[in-house]
Amino acid sequence: MTADALLASLDALGLAHTTVDHAPVYTVEEARRLTGHLVGVHTKNLFLRNRKGRMWLVTLLADRAVDLRDLGARIGAGRVSFASERRLAEHLGLRPGSVTPFAVVNDRAGAVELWIDEAVLAGPTVWVHPLTCDRSTGIAPGDLLRWAEAIGREVHLLSFEEPVG
Repeated sequence: MTADALLASLDALGLAHTTVDHAPVYTVEEARRLTGHLVGVHTKNLFLRNRKGRMWLVTLLADRAVDLRDLGARIGAGRVSFASERRLAEHLGLRPGSVTPFAVVNDRAGAVELWIDEAVLAGPTVWVHPLTCDRSTGIAPGDLLRWAEAIGREVHLLSFEEPVG
């Protein structure tokens, strides 16, 4: 799916959103310089895999420090690492820098689990890429969840409040 088709699908579902164009960004720091003025929760997105080949797309607060061992334990994945560019293209239809929770729309096989940091859903607006790194889309957290439900995807909520046990 293209970014334009994704945005059209949000419209078709009646989900309010705002999209701004900007120069391509590949890191949280670059995004902060270009979109930091946008009111709401800014995110970073990790595409992960484990040794068994299972995959996870994890959306976190942009400023959240992440320990991959801790994160792997929290999502029930065991030891995780970043998935390759090949896997990113093959399973989510993306290039590096464009990872977004919206990418699960391209995961036809349902091989990628979507996890969202509960803190991301606490603000009035969540800012994510719409399948391309030269735009940012703001959407209400509830509408992001409704979108996932509409395409038949389960969203797992990730809490950092409790220790991993």
